[in-house]
Amino acid sequence: MPSTRTLFVTSELYPLIKTGGLADVSGALPTALGALGTDIQVLLPGYASVLDVPLGWRVVVAGMRLVPAVWHMAGVLEGQMPTADGKQITIYAIDCPPLYRRAGGPYQDANGVDWADNAARFALLGAVAAYLAAPASPLAWQPHILHLNDWQSGLTAAYQHFMPEVTAKIVATIRNLSFAGDFPATDITQWGLPASAQDIHGIEYYGRASFLKAALFYADHITTISPSYAREIQSAPLGCGFEGLLASRRDSLTGIVNGIDTKAWDPANDAALAAPYTRADPSGKALNKDALQARFRLRRRARAPLLGMVTRLTWQKGADSALGQARGWLDDGAQLVVLGSGDPGIELALAELARNYPQDMGFIVGYDEPLAHLLEAGADAFLMPSRFEPCGLNQMYGMRYGTPPIVPATGGLADTVTHAQHVTIEDGSATGFVFDADTSQALDTAVRQAITLYAQPKQWQTLMTNAMQRDFSWVAPARAYQQFYARLRQQIPGEAAITSSAHSAARVRPQVNGKRTA
Repeated sequence: MPSTRTLFVTSELYPLIKTGGLADVSGALPTALGALGTDIQVLLPGYASVLDVPLGWRVVVAGMRLVPAVWHMAGVLEGQMPTADGKQITIYAIDCPPLYRRAGGPYQDANGVDWADNAARFALLGAVAAYLAAPASPLAWQPHILHLNDWQSGLTAAYQHFMPEVTAKIVATIRNLSFAGDFPATDITQWGLPASAQDIHGIEYYGRASFLKAALFYADHITTISPSYAREIQSAPLGCGFEGLLASRRDSLTGIVNGIDTKAWDPANDAALAAPYTRADPSGKALNKDALQARFRLRRRARAPLLGMVTRLTWQKGADSALGQARGWLDDGAQLVVLGSGDPGIELALAELARNYPQDMGFIVGYDEPLAHLLEAGADAFLMPSRFEPCGLNQMYGMRYGTPPIVPATGGLADTVTHAQHVTIEDGSATGFVFDADTSQALDTAVRQAITLYAQPKQWQTLMTNAMQRDFSWVAPARAYQQFYARLRQQIPGEAAITSSAHSAARVRPQVNGKRTA
């Protein structure tokens, strides 16, 4: 069978635009799938930071004039982005300057306030994705699979449902159910959807219209980013109000743990580090610890346990729990460095703690990619006290860099980290420290277990090398996605458009240059 054509629809793509893990996944998973033979291309909004990168952009759709006038004359540009394996991947960017080419981030302005027109901005992403999968698409390349990612691309599934001539199957990946992408229900007709879409058997979510609900309800298969999280979201509280729907779709719900980009995150070849090192020769890790202490202006204490955090400073990430226990760790001789931003109250409290412990506590507000790499390499243990974590990437980065993570037994953290105790250290399975209860006391106990083991260099060295031998590449996850693609493709009744009289009256009909396309 010829390669399955897949359009990967995302709102972020590393290295072009990044606010979090979605960008990393969107940069790495398509590359891994392409290496396995999937014919995959990527669609994302044409933010300034995307289109300003010279990728040989050319116009492939001059103007679609999609139904809502607010979308103006949206076009599509095609570029070729180099990948980590030395090849290229085709990128489509939606060219709509009034919606995407603006100062600030993809979701918020420079002051951290959500863009007021986010609904229109990401409804456009969904409408274009569905349009490019339709027979009327101007592209010669048409996908068998639409792979959606999080709420921003979720409305694609609703557009596709009301365009029955589209035969592509939909895989929707959930990374965090707590972001529902919900907006006033009165907006749906402005997005070119029929009013009938606002229904419990549709996109209705507690009286509002949810982009994520569209993906969960209409997708052919739902994946999430760890088996544990797939189980957790079928009940409250982690179901976030979607638990009933997800439980009813359990046969179409699969957890697949993310991989990481093992070329970008490789302590043997990482340009952001002070010195390279490997599992066979980890001696360079000490030089990175020294460089990290210098960057945060801490005392150079080679044998002090140095705890590191790279995180959003939010309730979900448990930053408040770490803050509540940090004084005790510092008083007992540990050091702590934090890179992150978020809740202003937590930011202020961390800054105050750093002022009170200037030689042993460092805090930098914001995100710095090279510094994040140095922190993973230079810290002795990586602190990740999330109250819930669908998958998590930083714990995998930490293990690859010989920095055992300290994590709760939730979601992907439970699926990827094995608790260090005598038996697991000796049999080579221990990779970090796992605590069961969602309490500050349980976190404190786990940190102190790590500090105690750190004082035993031989055991700690064994734990480090155990962690570094784990395989977190994208090969296995990509194969799992490829299998889903192939299975769903077999359900497509040929390449011809499917007609359905039941839906014909409610079809969404994009317009190109002011004319109906179907």
